Amino acid sequence: MVAVLGPAGQDEDVDDFQPGGAVRTTAYVAAVSRARAAWADLLPDEPVRLAKGTSNLFRRREDVTGPRLRLDGLTGVFDLDEEAGTALVGGLTTYEQLVEELLPRGWMPLVVPQLRTITIGGAVVGLGIESTSFRNGLPHESVLEADVLTGTGEVLTARAGGAHRDLLRALANSYGTLGYCLGLVIELEPTSRYVVLKHVRVSDLTALVEVISTVMAQREHEGEQVDFVDGVVFSGTEAYLTLGRWAETTEGIGIPSDYGGQQIYYRSIQHRRTDVLTAKDYLWRWDTDWFWCSRAFGAQQPRIRRLWPRRLRRSDVYWKMMAFEQRHGVVERLQRWRGRPEEERVVQDVEIPLERTAEFLTWFLTSLPIQPLWICPVRLRGEQIWPLYPMEPGQDYVNVGFWSAVPIEPGAERGAVNAAIEAKVRELGGHKGLYSTATYDEETFRQLYGGDEYARVKARYDPDGRFPTLYDKVVRAR
Repeated sequence: MVAVLGPAGQDEDVDDFQPGGAVRTTAYVAAVSRARAAWADLLPDEPVRLAKGTSNLFRRREDVTGPRLRLDGLTGVFDLDEEAGTALVGGLTTYEQLVEELLPRGWMPLVVPQLRTITIGGAVVGLGIESTSFRNGLPHESVLEADVLTGTGEVLTARAGGAHRDLLRALANSYGTLGYCLGLVIELEPTSRYVVLKHVRVSDLTALVEVISTVMAQREHEGEQVDFVDGVVFSGTEAYLTLGRWAETTEGIGIPSDYGGQQIYYRSIQHRRTDVLTAKDYLWRWDTDWFWCSRAFGAQQPRIRRLWPRRLRRSDVYWKMMAFEQRHGVVERLQRWRGRPEEERVVQDVEIPLERTAEFLTWFLTSLPIQPLWICPVRLRGEQIWPLYPMEPGQDYVNVGFWSAVPIEPGAERGAVNAAIEAKVRELGGHKGLYSTATYDEETFRQLYGGDEYARVKARYDPDGRFPTLYDKVVRAR
């Protein structure tokens, strides 16, 4: 028995939770108790905001005054059940820390998003995707249990068959508007030492979709097993699908590449047909250069790169540089001084049904001056529908990621390009992640992201509105 999960300020004996053998350890219980005490210290009518040292959000946010809720201590792996292939992890654990703790033991989460400082709680409530998503779905699908600090100050355990299963279903894409994940019991995948890559060039977008369809259906390509799939579209006539497989040895393959140094991963795709990386380097292959966005800071120029410390070639460093520019507008003022037009930031990830992907890519490449694009096939693991991000079970999708800015045309309004993308994604039956700019009106947003179900769950778990609504948070930036 443990005494942790009643309303803040109370003790309530509850049964140990042991899905797959994972238990609430003493250290975890103590961290949860501190979180409940921190909540109790807040004034009852104060809006609640989380204190976090890192962020991977790209939408504007209003300055929120007042104290922030600290959830210190809810990081790391608290329990690992290697027989069951599960772990109890703190909700504020970055994937970098998860990989550091789990990979030496031969395990990793089923989906490891590309950027080191994404937290597992953030990926669950804000979505995450990577090259295992064609077979492992999205991070929230591998959550067996979630201990959630709700707007009432209670810590409730949400599980598929429990009294709070509606909360578990609604967590995905809720962005902390229903509560904060203090701890998660997650499924894990066994790993090997290396990942062997094959870069398949395709010169036609329709053919690209056909290759993706075959790989998703068969999980192999030309007789070789496929464990990882993503790709890069450089133009309408040059795209690459990168197929990876686990390997225990590099014998007969070659020396593992190092893309944390002077070499740049995405550029290698265009001139190498095969490659091999250690498991750790594969997981963070995109992080060193923030995909290709480090070029905005000069980090891909050889002279600058040689002087840029390796430990600072990381996505979170670039993000802080970008955030500084957002606050102070140095580059924006310089652009105006040079007589150049203002720019609209276009930073999005969208899921498009596989059969409409070539249509979307063609439209995008002919409408916007943004290249390259990242693509990542994804399919839900099971039959569960997640109401705040209602992808269809059994439907194959392709995530398309694009991160850049475009000039604002004379007479056009800021946000017009993002609105056009939203309209196209909706027309094609797709979905858009909410970590960046969103322009939807409130009724359209309600229809797309949860509708009556979100309102019902919000009323049950945050009746006093301690957290913002999803629309207020991601569109109104409150």
